[in-house]
Amino acid sequence: MAAVWRIGNYHRAEAPVTEPVTKFGGQPVWLTGPQWPLSQGWGTPMRFVCQIALEPELAGAGPGQLAYVFVTHGDHGSDVEDFDPDVIFPDSGENAVIIQPGGVFDGPTSPLTNGPTLYHDDGSPAEYTVELIRGEDPEHLPYDAYMALPPHERDRYFQALDQDKIGGTALLLNEHDWPKSGPWRPLLRLEANWKPFHLNLGAAPVAFAFISTDGRHGCFLVQDS
Repeated sequence: MAAVWRIGNYHRAEAPVTEPVTKFGGQPVWLTGPQWPLSQGWGTPMRFVCQIALEPELAGAGPGQLAYVFVTHGDHGSDVEDFDPDVIFPDSGENAVIIQPGGVFDGPTSPLTNGPTLYHDDGSPAEYTVELIRGEDPEHLPYDAYMALPPHERDRYFQALDQDKIGGTALLLNEHDWPKSGPWRPLLRLEANWKPFHLNLGAAPVAFAFISTDGRHGCFLVQDS
């Protein structure tokens, strides 16, 4: 079984969250110097999506305490025409996972303390803490083994993994999308639609973030049906 923290509820922050806790939106709580990643294609700061507190079961023996997730994303009112399809790929330079302290990130960054963040449908800034429910996921099955399960077992396995969560087991329906140069462990699974904040990553996107087993690197990808 794999340790998982399922996201039960999102709670709108009444004041800026400045503690090193898991949250979505607002501004990053940098633990060392700011490392705001820049879009490879646009040259502008990416949008801050979330920060994730790294439990030992997530980061292993690595030094990291927080993982910060960013994506290239347009401003309110312009995100549809400015949507960059390269945001779905882990090596396209249009998304980033920054680990602090002790992480390694090869892309361009800026020493910004504050930058673009999540917003609501009306354009107002969004910041949410989350209720995390500790549990266990079934172990990872290779795609062929998953498809070989009897239909009722396959449905049960899929339903067990088909949740917004931190850690746990990742089910990528296209195994070719699994990030290269690992090994990796799952960090985040997020269905981007129907959230209290706006996040345009495609038509029916499921976002995945991963952390390397040494706890120093991260990557991000999106699967869209």
